[in-house]
Amino acid sequence: MNFTRWSARLPGTQRRAAARTDLTVSPDRRGEGSVPAARAEHLTDDAQPVPAVDDLDVREVLDRIPSLVALVHGPDHRVAYVNDAYTAAFGPRPVGAPARGTLPELAELGLLPLLDQVLRSGKPRTVKSRKAPDGRSYTFTCTPVTEDGGGRGVLVFATDVTDHAEAAERLRASERRQRETAVTLQRSLLPQELEEPDDLRIAATYHPGGTEAAVGGDWYDVITLGGGRTALVIGDVMGRGVRAAAVMGQLRTAVRAYARLDLPPHEVLQLLDGLAMEIDANQIATCAYAIHDPNEGRLVYASAGHLPILVRDENGTVQRADEPTGPPLGTGGWMHSSGSVPLGPGSTAVLYTDGLVERRNEDLDEGIAALERALAGATGTPQVVCDRLVRSAGVTPDHDDDVAVLVLQHPARKGAESELFRNAALELLGGVEAAPRARAFASGVLTSWRFPAELHDLGVLATSELVANSLQHGTPPMRLRLRRTDRRLIIEVTDGDDHLPRRRRAEPGDESGRGISIVATIASSWGSRRTPGGGKAVWCEFALPKPDRS
Repeated sequence: MNFTRWSARLPGTQRRAAARTDLTVSPDRRGEGSVPAARAEHLTDDAQPVPAVDDLDVREVLDRIPSLVALVHGPDHRVAYVNDAYTAAFGPRPVGAPARGTLPELAELGLLPLLDQVLRSGKPRTVKSRKAPDGRSYTFTCTPVTEDGGGRGVLVFATDVTDHAEAAERLRASERRQRETAVTLQRSLLPQELEEPDDLRIAATYHPGGTEAAVGGDWYDVITLGGGRTALVIGDVMGRGVRAAAVMGQLRTAVRAYARLDLPPHEVLQLLDGLAMEIDANQIATCAYAIHDPNEGRLVYASAGHLPILVRDENGTVQRADEPTGPPLGTGGWMHSSGSVPLGPGSTAVLYTDGLVERRNEDLDEGIAALERALAGATGTPQVVCDRLVRSAGVTPDHDDDVAVLVLQHPARKGAESELFRNAALELLGGVEAAPRARAFASGVLTSWRFPAELHDLGVLATSELVANSLQHGTPPMRLRLRRTDRRLIIEVTDGDDHLPRRRRAEPGDESGRGISIVATIASSWGSRRTPGGGKAVWCEFALPKPDRS
């Protein structure tokens, strides 16, 4: 075999072999080879010194290197040569036969089409870290070579990268374990089941990112506040992995605790801001906190650096609740404020994290606008809307960021269902004479709503106590509101004084102090809150008996 007939076209390499005339390898040496480098280590001091590379013919150079080398020529890639390292790895290979049958290892690795490509293009190609049948991993470089007579072939050069491949696989396995830990922690900290308010239908979804670095930090929650009101929360901790998920869990727990205080949204964010700084001064988070009151038909919200809430009305028009928005939680030194957006019957609202709308090389406003268009055409149940929005955003299992979406609907009830959701209100004018008017009003309303006699009497008693408490300790304006849903009766009295009542133990000789205790005893639950314009609201609830479906 004469190697002077071939030359490798390697970028930046001089073709020394073409200038030499003594590089002919006789056929009787094809089976001998020269002493490989591995065997040369065991030569004695008396052995002949290893000649310089320029003093060796090409066959000797290729036989000495530890990498795997094969030379094929022609369109069917007939084998011209394999070195000793190749033979040690895959066994002897006959010269002159096509590679498809002679070099099955290349076929199994999918390299035969690559040889065709190199032969056609005349350009070298490399494939990294392919696992061969011998269990080792190799990086293959296929380089075009040209025969002096015009023939063409390919030099296959394989470097053993098994150690690197195994280290990389160990690293990937470690990253997978970390990602699984982060996802497990993240999912365990999210609500396992969403609370179901009487007046809203709600669905939510969470999609972890496709890599370990994209997991953790997004959360959502639904919190029933009592009195028919519902708090909705969505947030995103800046950061990834287990640490972000742990911080998220602390913030979510704190939100639920602060929500029980029934504070305005901006005050809840103010408390969260201070807590976020205590958890980690270097960790920030965005958050949107909203409250729905069915009596008001609006969504009152505050935002700490979070993306705007989107609301679709019953006609399909989408409104973006942009303002007010303060800086993220954990920055400190900012007084948040609350805003509101209409959420009447038939409306749908969407709260989401940036993974749903943010894309590389694309403006964030474009992503939000695309979400608005998708929401405008999205109909059906909250879960259907949620799934449609995720699909329209192109969220896949290998998405580069985690995604949280919370969809709520205020359904427009008609017919028999509307009879289960009723409201009645009375302005409490005058002095003590307002109390008997309130009792009579409550009795008439509860009778028209066809409540059982026992529930009717309890409702009138609770109305009497709440009104008496407001007349004694509150200031005008005063108002009584009765509301029923398919699950409960809600009685609420508002007045202009912002002093919140508390339950206390009345002594036998006390003439007052028993009203709230009576209400707390007979009602399923009770509570109080300050109203936005000043003053307070005191409410109680009675669970309705489940309808007999027998």
